[in-house]
Amino acid sequence: MAWLVLLISGCLEAVWATALARANSWRPMLVVAVAMPASLAGLAYAMTSVPAGTAYAVWVGVGATLTVLWAMLTRREAASVARMMLLGLLVGSVVGLEAVA
Repeated sequence: MAWLVLLISGCLEAVWATALARANSWRPMLVVAVAMPASLAGLAYAMTSVPAGTAYAVWVGVGATLTVLWAMLTRREAASVARMMLLGLLVGSVVGLEAVA
């Protein structure tokens, strides 16, 4: 259960990070105000079962990966083979952290 909560929290991190980049009106700020504490609460819950370093790496890795992918899909950032390979390396590194634990 902790792993599922951790993955959902990582997704919420991407939501609030994306909304924060567009925080020029009240709607994105409302999204940030809801998603950020929910994301942190989920991370805190997951850290009761998952080692803190691993949980944080997964949370950041999921959030960063989804944020970059969303920016590429919405054409706010350029997509390239190199960027996709680096995102794959990021995901592989996070998975590897758990695999060797």
